[in-house]
Amino acid sequence: MEIILTVSSPPHIYGSDTIQKRMRDVLIALSPACIFGIYHYGSHAFTTIAVSVISAMIAEYFYQKIARKTITVKDYSAAITGVLLAFNLPPDVPLWIPVIGSFFAIIAVKQLFGGLGSNFMNPALAARAFLLASFPVQMTQWTTHDAITGATDAVSSATYLALIKANPQFVPELSDYLSVLFWKIGGCIGETSAFALIAGGIYLIVRRVINWRIPVFYIGSFAIFSFIFGRTGFFSGNVLFECLSGGLMLGAFFMATDYATSPITPLGKVIMGTGCGFLTVMIRFYGGYPEGVSYAILIMNLFVPMIDKYVKPRIYGKGKLI
Repeated sequence: MEIILTVSSPPHIYGSDTIQKRMRDVLIALSPACIFGIYHYGSHAFTTIAVSVISAMIAEYFYQKIARKTITVKDYSAAITGVLLAFNLPPDVPLWIPVIGSFFAIIAVKQLFGGLGSNFMNPALAARAFLLASFPVQMTQWTTHDAITGATDAVSSATYLALIKANPQFVPELSDYLSVLFWKIGGCIGETSAFALIAGGIYLIVRRVINWRIPVFYIGSFAIFSFIFGRTGFFSGNVLFECLSGGLMLGAFFMATDYATSPITPLGKVIMGTGCGFLTVMIRFYGGYPEGVSYAILIMNLFVPMIDKYVKPRIYGKGKLI
């Protein structure tokens, strides 16, 4: 009997890990923040997330179908893009916003550059930047919600970061710390609970889905620089409140760690995290926009090829001859 052997180049390593399994872990890690957001903001937040996810999956399916490419919608990567985009939207945003954003993220940012692993910047953040530039009014209508009375109020600048931007002398009380940790006033759907995001991030690190260096150095460098450059003068920053406010935890654990748009070496990841932390502080403190996470990550995404080029480990066996 003739034996047919398959010959391939090394390394010959087999593992049970798959893209689908890793993406499923990310969805599991995002679920606590998703539950907090839906519970806090109600049915429209749920609808926004659902529309965003469905639109992203439809965009990926039909693009790959038309382009005659392998259909990869079952790997959950499009679903994650939809969730992350929804997490970066106001809870009462018109439903056509996540539809446009999802199609832009999947087609313009991801598929046109080759699909999963070939995009040069985070699709969800790129879509958020596109939506913010195109529809600034709809993207800055924040809804406050009283979990006890059920009352809601839509205002244009209700986030803590906007309050601090307008009044750098703002001194948070205990209730404010509890609010940013569990039930933020205003803000995007995914920023409702820093606690839920941290829990999800720790899950991803324990499961080794993401490397700890980027989130740790992102949050750590942000804490150091926010203290140094303080809003009311050097070495006056309120580190804890700055870290828990806005989308820092969402960006550090779930978007700066994107495989395709982050460095591959340990030192490169340290540079990526540190750069994101520094840029976030600069944009928050000195820019015209209260938040800086999205743009900080997008800017560092552009530097990733250069980081990977110049931060390389020494090739095994290569060195000076003695």
